[in-house]
Amino acid sequence: MLQEMILAESQCRERVGRLEKAIEDSLRDWHLAPIVERLQALRGVRLICAVTFMVEIGDVRRFANPRQLMAYLGLVPSERTTGESVRRGSITRTGNARGRRVLAESAWTYRFPARVGTRKYLETRHLPEAVRDIAWKAQARLTKRYRTLVANGKKTTVAITAIARELAAFMWAIARLPVAVDPA
Repeated sequence: MLQEMILAESQCRERVGRLEKAIEDSLRDWHLAPIVERLQALRGVRLICAVTFMVEIGDVRRFANPRQLMAYLGLVPSERTTGESVRRGSITRTGNARGRRVLAESAWTYRFPARVGTRKYLETRHLPEAVRDIAWKAQARLTKRYRTLVANGKKTTVAITAIARELAAFMWAIARLPVAVDPA
C-alpha cells in the first residue's frame, strides 16, 4: 500500500514536470513571454503563477492604475454607503477567480523576512535593474505589511488577502515597464 502511494506520488511529480516543460516551450512564441519572465523576479511568483496571471489579465496596459487591476481581480473591499456612513466589508470576489487565487498563493511567501536567496538571485540577475528594484521594494514592503497586520490582530487569511492586493499592484508596475525589443 505504501509503495503504491509512493509510486503514485512520483508519477504525479513527473506529470507536473512534463506540463511545466510544455508551458515553457509554448512561451517561446508568446508576445507576453518577456513580461512573464520579469514577473518571476517577485518572491513567490514562479512560472505557473506568472503565466496564469498574464493569461487571465492579458494586456496590463488596459488598466490605467493598479486599483483598476485590483478591482478586476475582486481584491477590493465591498462597501455600503448610506449618507454619511461608510461601511467596508470583505473583498468583493466579483472579479477573476484564477488571478486572485494565484496571487493569494504567492502572498503566503511574504510571511518570512525579506531576503534574496541564492536561487532567486541567480534567476533574476539578467533582468533589468528597474525590475529587480521593484521586486525588492515589493518584498520589503509586503513582508513588513504582513507582520504589521498580524501584530495588529488581523487574521492571517485577511492579511494574506491584503498582501495579494498589493502584490497585484507590484505586478502591474513590472508589467508596465517597457520591454526592449531585440533586433533579430
